[in-house]
Amino acid sequence: MEMPDSYKHSAFTALLGCELLSLGDGTAELRLGMREELRNRGGKLHGGAIFTLVDVAMGLACSASHGFDEHSVTLECKINYLRGVAEGDVLCRARVLHAGRRTLMVEAEVLQGGKLVAKATGTFARV
Repeated sequence: MEMPDSYKHSAFTALLGCELLSLGDGTAELRLGMREELRNRGGKLHGGAIFTLVDVAMGLACSASHGFDEHSVTLECKINYLRGVAEGDVLCRARVLHAGRRTLMVEAEVLQGGKLVAKATGTFARV
């Protein structure tokens, strides 16, 4: 799927360090590498950084589902954190489970080395 350049280089996702790996029909895969400024007080990857990675991946999956000429926004998102990340990259895979006329339901997994770090579901509105 062809993505407009403005989506490839969002200032916010660039600041975080999100790297788009693939984009398909209602799917998106991104990577985030550990950096010192992304650590929480305990030295682990901050939950807010993981949540942002999930939200970006889900939003791109929505765009890959309905097209980049249309926009969607997060209505709600629930995340479960399962393990901490001390070093290395994490991978986020998002996919649209249902695309209706007004809303989309999306799920995402964050993985490191094949192990589940976080699992999320979200609802997005088509605007």
